[in-house]
Amino acid sequence: MKVASFEIVFQEVPGEVTLALNISGCPNHCKGCHSPHLWNETGEELTVELMDALIARYAPGITCVCFMGGDQDEAYVAALAEHVHHQGLKAAWYTGRNKDMTNPKLAVLFDYIKTGPYIEACGGLKSPNTNQRFYRREAEHWVDQTALFRKK
Repeated sequence: MKVASFEIVFQEVPGEVTLALNISGCPNHCKGCHSPHLWNETGEELTVELMDALIARYAPGITCVCFMGGDQDEAYVAALAEHVHHQGLKAAWYTGRNKDMTNPKLAVLFDYIKTGPYIEACGGLKSPNTNQRFYRREAEHWVDQTALFRKK
């Protein structure tokens, strides 16, 4: 799995200062995708060592690491999320697939999850018609926080 780019973001995970890792090699190829450049596998191999170097570079200013993609190797994303927790940070995942939010493994691995493919007619998280959902973990259950992305 490769990381095409990374940046510090403030909107993708509300309330967190987030190191967002843009994972390339997306297998979903959603029509109207805002990041089709991530369909091809490009960038640097996302190793634990690279992630640790990025975390060290931006700590203590970050509170969360978000995997923007990674659907091609969900087990590896899970392992990296576990590693992020050992670093004392929260872990988030933007997946283009629908997830069973009753799966107890997700609640152990992630603090935040955005699920669902991008469907052009429905729009992204900011759209009131979106099929996508953004969840925050509270204890052992998930709270839908999608409405936070809509301007009031």
